[in-house]
Amino acid sequence: MEFDIVHLSRLQFAMTALYHFLFVPLTLGLSILLAVMETVYVMTGREIWKRMVKFWGTLFGINFVLGVATGLTMEFQFGMNWAYFSQYVGDVFGAPLAIEGLMAFFLEATFVGLFFFGWDRLSKRQHLAATWALAFGTNFSALWILIANGWMQHPVGAMFNPDTMRMEVTSFFDVLFNPVAQAKFVHTVSAGYVTASVFVIGVSAWYLLKNRHNAIAKRSVAVAAAFGFASSLSVVVLGDESGYEANINQKMKLAAIEAMWDTEPAPAAFNLVALPDMQKRENLFAIEVPYVMGLIATRSLTEEIPGIKQLVGETKDRIRQGAIAWHALQEIRDNPQGVSQSVRDTFIQNQHNLGYAYLLLPYTNDPTKATNEQIDKAAWSTVPEVLPMFYAFRIMVAFGFFFILLTAVFFYYSSTSRLDMLAQKRRWLLYVALWSIPLPWIASEMGWFVAEYGRQPWIIEGMLPTFAGVSSLTVTEVLLTLAGFVALYSTLLVIEITLMIKYIRKGPDDGHLPGDTPAAPVPAHPIPAPAE
Repeated sequence: MEFDIVHLSRLQFAMTALYHFLFVPLTLGLSILLAVMETVYVMTGREIWKRMVKFWGTLFGINFVLGVATGLTMEFQFGMNWAYFSQYVGDVFGAPLAIEGLMAFFLEATFVGLFFFGWDRLSKRQHLAATWALAFGTNFSALWILIANGWMQHPVGAMFNPDTMRMEVTSFFDVLFNPVAQAKFVHTVSAGYVTASVFVIGVSAWYLLKNRHNAIAKRSVAVAAAFGFASSLSVVVLGDESGYEANINQKMKLAAIEAMWDTEPAPAAFNLVALPDMQKRENLFAIEVPYVMGLIATRSLTEEIPGIKQLVGETKDRIRQGAIAWHALQEIRDNPQGVSQSVRDTFIQNQHNLGYAYLLLPYTNDPTKATNEQIDKAAWSTVPEVLPMFYAFRIMVAFGFFFILLTAVFFYYSSTSRLDMLAQKRRWLLYVALWSIPLPWIASEMGWFVAEYGRQPWIIEGMLPTFAGVSSLTVTEVLLTLAGFVALYSTLLVIEITLMIKYIRKGPDDGHLPGDTPAAPVPAHPIPAPAE
């Protein structure tokens, strides 16, 4: 990786985002599980469900606080590291981020307080309403972040103003109901539900292995397995929807994910395993599954999927058209009042390709005078590294199908009241659940890598290259802040893990509920045997 301001700024944002998302999915999923468990408590009046809510709520609280702490700096990074990006899209980006802030710090924070401190101050139904409001606020705040991110992937409902050099909203409805944003939202929150379900199953499996808190552990598995099974199925279905949207709006990302160098006739095959070579621009070998890619990406057997080379060729044409828009833009900026209407018309006709002209700026100061060689380099710069994209996606998918299997197995044993048999005869399944706890986080991070790295070199797809959005900082300044963030976030991560382990080892307050087998008390003095 080059040691420059652009790559360092990307690395800094990637590090803070990846750290932050270690806390987010568990928060999303646990909030719903808490609401479900408390609903059962209110409906049945059984004390054991209240104790379950309090125990898992403690773990939720630890995760929630650290998630908020790590997320605070991300919004400030836009102004610190991405000043031109913030100026360029502030009118579009500002509204979702502001609403998310209101959701996170007013709605969520209010009901978090009611959840933890309202047990003795609210009635059962009032507290249940607060818990559901907390779950709603937690998930709804994620919507606004993903609307902002989805707009970067597929910018709709806005138009570039050549006089102000900014993107301006033309339809907030289109921004809000952006199909890419909506697909990302439901896919991301479903992944969070799977994360929380696997976490609850894994921790409960540990209790069953230790023969501790069995009553609470078995009920927790029953709720989490049912919720997790449904969620893991939805992740796969909604992931398919994301793939379909990518084929419509981000064809280069999809081609890189599939290591598809050449356009294949319909129906396209799916590369199960491949070894992509960026230098030779081909796969050294590949194992293909016929028809599958065509069904995933186009939902048909008659549409072809363009390959990387074809897309690069189309990009060259867009770069040339973008250079025309860039030239017209310079004339408008030089003489905004006296420029002719024909120049403005020329800009309007070609402005949808303006961002492609910016791709030439690393190679020439004047895109209108770019050589064919420079255009070729700029076009190939739109191809992300294929090898990491290819395998990151497959790791994520493989884990997704594993979670379906894992949650289905535990749903079967819990619904048939056979969890005790696992602890006696199939303990290895409990160990599988325990050691599976980190896997949803790995899958989520792989998913974000594919989503964000896959749209490079764009910070706004097709409109603004990443290098054009950075602030005027020095390498030293970014390195110092990067080191500071890594040190701080690593410390917070250690605190999170330490607190989680501490309270998991302590366990819930089950009060020797039925189903547990506490050790028999040892008498203070031996009892003499009766005389013969």
